[in-house]
Amino acid sequence: MRSVPRRTPLAIAIITLALLAACGKKDDKPAGPPPPPKVAVHTVTASTLTLSSELPGRLEASRVAQVRARTPGIVLRRVYKEGSDVKAGDLLFRIDPAQFQATYDSAQAAVAKAEANLAQAELKVRRYRPLLDAQAVSRQEFDDAVTAQKQAAADLATARATRQSAGLTLGYATVTAPISGRVGRALVTEGALVGQGEATPMATVQTLDPIYVTITQSSTEVLKLQRALAAGKLKAADGGGAAKVTLVTEDGQPYPQSGKLLFSDVAVDETTGSVAMRAEFPNPKRTLLPGMYVRARLEQAVDEAAITVPQQAVVRGPEGATVMVVGADNKVSAVPVKADAAQDGSWIVSSGLKGGERVIVEGFQKAKPGGTVTPTPWQAPGANPAPAGAGK
Repeated sequence: MRSVPRRTPLAIAIITLALLAACGKKDDKPAGPPPPPKVAVHTVTASTLTLSSELPGRLEASRVAQVRARTPGIVLRRVYKEGSDVKAGDLLFRIDPAQFQATYDSAQAAVAKAEANLAQAELKVRRYRPLLDAQAVSRQEFDDAVTAQKQAAADLATARATRQSAGLTLGYATVTAPISGRVGRALVTEGALVGQGEATPMATVQTLDPIYVTITQSSTEVLKLQRALAAGKLKAADGGGAAKVTLVTEDGQPYPQSGKLLFSDVAVDETTGSVAMRAEFPNPKRTLLPGMYVRARLEQAVDEAAITVPQQAVVRGPEGATVMVVGADNKVSAVPVKADAAQDGSWIVSSGLKGGERVIVEGFQKAKPGGTVTPTPWQAPGANPAPAGAGK
């Protein structure tokens, strides 16, 4: 029987190293380059865009009338409810009419007396006329009778005018709303003496439907818009009618009803360098109140070939605004653009892009000019998914 040769520890170690070296040769392959980073791109297209400006404004009542005492007296009663809506002619206050009633009654009596005097004078003239023809009275007596008749007629006219004036004064004791609208708090109370030497303010009525908003725009923006319209780069948004205006209220909520621009001021405010404009809004529920601060969006022009990009696609630095464009070979290049106006979450690009370019919206940190990327379609928040291959 042969004896099995014994393996020394040195031989076993050599065999093990050889096996490990052989395995290492099989797995030791050079690593390939990493795949191009993925970026989200937006394909630029030219489209018709209504250009609007968001401007600060304050609400104002369309009509304001201060209720004042037009005759002196003591306030007997406040008839209306403070903060309520009233119509023109509605009763608001009663002033003590006793003195004015007495004056009116006296004027009425004076009219009655003047009418009686005129009737007597006319009768005398009628009697004297045939007597004059018969030479029973002198011409002087007849002329005196005619003069007395004319004097009596003038006295009657004066008495009637005095009565009318007394009637107006008596009517002023009943204080009514001069316009329809909402009446505010009372500025006087029962028992107060009003109208003594001045027309005492008693309340204020404001018309809230419709309501006005006064907005301001810098004269620089107005001139820029006028030049663009004159050059034919833009078209008027109103088409010759009243420009459309929308509102955002103090709490950031859009007002559901749109308004119209009434007029633009003919002068620039020297202190602010701005032009004032007034717009009118329906306010049937009285939710808009005078004095409120609002933001008004005014449609001013239409650009039929507007270039827009998402706001996050524009990178601003010391040298200005740039966008990262992915070329046909999927290589990235930085393109300077002019984007000075924003609207609806996008920058309006006036130069630098022509349409058809693919701009990077997400993944800037993965891309650099000259590098290669893998573009995928960018999805705007809330938008439907784009079809496959849209970003290629």
